[in-house]
Amino acid sequence: MTALPVHPVIKPNLLKALCLWLLLSLLSACEQRSAAWHIEGMQGTALWHVTLTAPPPDLNEAALKDGLAKTFSKTNQLLATWDQTSVLSQFNRYQGTDWFPVEPALAQLVDLTLKISKQSEGAYDVTVGPLIRLWGFGSHESEKAQIPTQTDIDTALARVGYQKLQVRFDPPSIRKSQADVQVELASVADGFAADQAGLYLESLGIRDYMVEIAGEVRARGLSPRGDAWRIAIEKPQEEGRAIQQGISLQDAGLATSGDYRNFFVKEGKRYSHTVNPVSGAPVTHNLASVSVLADDATQADAYATLLMALGEEKGKTFADNYNIHAYFIWRVHDGFKVYATKGMQSLLKK
Repeated sequence: MTALPVHPVIKPNLLKALCLWLLLSLLSACEQRSAAWHIEGMQGTALWHVTLTAPPPDLNEAALKDGLAKTFSKTNQLLATWDQTSVLSQFNRYQGTDWFPVEPALAQLVDLTLKISKQSEGAYDVTVGPLIRLWGFGSHESEKAQIPTQTDIDTALARVGYQKLQVRFDPPSIRKSQADVQVELASVADGFAADQAGLYLESLGIRDYMVEIAGEVRARGLSPRGDAWRIAIEKPQEEGRAIQQGISLQDAGLATSGDYRNFFVKEGKRYSHTVNPVSGAPVTHNLASVSVLADDATQADAYATLLMALGEEKGKTFADNYNIHAYFIWRVHDGFKVYATKGMQSLLKK
């Protein structure tokens, strides 16, 4: 989240994904299940779930699961910076400034992130990877949480700046104006993976489904109940799992960004995994989590990251100004406070 969240491309937090799926199951326990399919699988250490309301009669479940697994694997092949063979890893190692050919889907993804970077005046920035790794929040096991010197921060900041990244569509390519710039798309990768899986399902004629991976959701059509899908927003507590709020989701994506799982404490001070790409330091506000509803999961993922970086006050203002459907949860001395934007309020389940 970019302030980027620190995860490999498809987040390997199996416990988080499993517990979220259990929360989703609680909300949909009374749904009609006789005709629905519930498919799950693993991509590396990441757990994904797909529900189909009424699968076509000629559809083979094993073949469908294989196709979904290949779709998620393809996402890693594009975006996983921990995989040295991925397209993004190859681009990051490339020390030139010429156009670097990529697939159309990756060009479109980079274009989206650059638009949001400009819209947010750099509060969201997918070139912030050097800072993430400097603070020890990267996806590699060798990276340890640490407090860097200001000199090290300044050196990393010299490699950060979304303005140093360009994209074109014909032919699809990306390029950097500074050879040592690197791109980290973990902030949108799970949402992107959910959307790609959804597009795969739609290519098979499936219209009523829900895809969930690492807490990011894409839902289309009707649930097995015959109405909107019911999704759980998790309470942002460090111990245990509980539902904070239920939400109705139909033909949309939902993503949540939070700081209550990824952080470290040094000398009594808590350091969030969300790093400000302008100051070069972790954010220092009370926002614990923010959930965003958008047309698709990729946009929801990006905006959730952005709002998490801005904090509760600036985030609420940004969401209201740009009509973003968002649900904020922030810490106060005796627990949590919440705020739902106007567009989100009607979707919350009582």
